[in-house]
Amino acid sequence: MRSSLRHTPTLLRHARAVRPSCWAPMASAVQSPSLGAPALAPASARASSSSSVNPSEISHFNALAATWWDPHGSSRILHLMNPLRHDFISTCRASSPTVTSSTPTGQLRYLDVGCGGGIFAESAARLPSTASVTAIDPSPGVLAVARSHAARDPGLTAEKLEYISATIETLPPRERSKDFDVVTLFEVIEHVDHPAAFIDRCGEFVKPGGWLVMSTIARTWTSWFTTNLMAEDILGVVPKGTHDWRKYINEDELRAHFRGKGGWSSPRVLGVVYIPGLGWKEVKGSEKIGNYFFALQRDA
Repeated sequence: MRSSLRHTPTLLRHARAVRPSCWAPMASAVQSPSLGAPALAPASARASSSSSVNPSEISHFNALAATWWDPHGSSRILHLMNPLRHDFISTCRASSPTVTSSTPTGQLRYLDVGCGGGIFAESAARLPSTASVTAIDPSPGVLAVARSHAARDPGLTAEKLEYISATIETLPPRERSKDFDVVTLFEVIEHVDHPAAFIDRCGEFVKPGGWLVMSTIARTWTSWFTTNLMAEDILGVVPKGTHDWRKYINEDELRAHFRGKGGWSSPRVLGVVYIPGLGWKEVKGSEKIGNYFFALQRDA
């Protein structure tokens, strides 16, 4: 994002030959066998203790900070995707209505990892069902934009929305005691190093009965064509250099990772497709070829 390597386009031959160290050889359940697609590797001790941050990714997103809140700018498709994020979380939580929140009032505590300029964090903080949102990001320029934008709304108090300059590995210990009802990783895991260790670390902050919710992109021919060739190189709806196809993660890889760990249940997935002029639409089965949401509930 299938034929023999001999018939594979040059860019995809390169993607097959150059694999990030965080990937392991392909598991039998993973798609794209003729591309030799790598699978999500188990978290190693080395990866668990090191940062998931990739410096080149930080530089890229810092350069886009000024236009983060422009609904017609470089983050336009993220603005359009935001309603689907909330809908997906609501669907997940509705599937287990007996689970209570971590607050006496029944409101929810969110941890938004890789919050960027705060598109989701702000919208979540404004919900009457929200007790608080803790939003973290290691990009100083982007986080400055998030704080500046939130400051325009007097209703977004520090108790309601807190931005922290941190990675999930360096998040202050006091945050770990909060037991978040929902931990979100929206459009993040395809931008980090050591994704397995990163996901596991994020999962540690989810309370029993809470949800780990993420969105990412499947690693297929179709996703390479739509996100790299069309979106970045031809249409320009996404800034060049935003996506590295080799770091995309398939739904089957995520399922296998959590199935091997235990302690998680009720996996839910939603495939979505961006249609120019119409925005993001749910398309059944599209999680196998492109963008998708994925969530699991931590066992109570």
